[in-house]
Amino acid sequence: MAKRKLQRFAENETFNHFFQPGWEELSAGFSLHGKWNSDFFRNYNPVIIEVGCGKGEYTVELAKKYTTKNFIGIDKKGARMWRGAKTSDEEKHSNVAFVRVRAENICKVFGEAEVDEIWITFPEPQPNSPRHSKRFTSPEFIERFKKILKPGGIIHLKTDNDMFYDYTLDVINENGHILLYNNNNLYLHPDEPEVKDVVDVQTHYEKIWLEQGLTIKYLRFKLKED
Repeated sequence: MAKRKLQRFAENETFNHFFQPGWEELSAGFSLHGKWNSDFFRNYNPVIIEVGCGKGEYTVELAKKYTTKNFIGIDKKGARMWRGAKTSDEEKHSNVAFVRVRAENICKVFGEAEVDEIWITFPEPQPNSPRHSKRFTSPEFIERFKKILKPGGIIHLKTDNDMFYDYTLDVINENGHILLYNNNNLYLHPDEPEVKDVVDVQTHYEKIWLEQGLTIKYLRFKLKED
């Protein structure tokens, strides 16, 4: 296992769409901060990011489906991200990138109003109260997202965790954000227009949880404007 991880770390270094900025680089100014469209994708298509992308399959599948949008997967686990980076490299997708970085540093990776949409797919629920701020839909993370999202930008959440789903609804309601859609059983009516695009793309673990009979929840919302 350790050898495989080392091999994947080494291969990640060879991908020109895989970035691993260290703390010093982030502090000094990440080279693509505010410049993803102009300097990397070399177009001005919408930028969509997946926070906690894991193996990156959701990022890659969305990129394949929406070729006129740019997709960037964010995670701290390079060995997991290798799969998405490898697949997108082999399939030659020009609208995909990956950044290995802790999500807390997301504002050092993206500039103000640089991102059009954020996907949060099956995040760690962080069930212990002292770790509330680590949840990707916590008020602390929402403040980070507010800095990088364009006005009217959308946040999507898919989760199998009831607690996380309910917690996010509470955060939306208590802070005056705008709930656009929510569904506590996404696959009950998968042909509904509101969810068809969402169910068409599944993560590795989502498929496993569906086989186990778990219920998948989905919601999307916009942030309250100041």
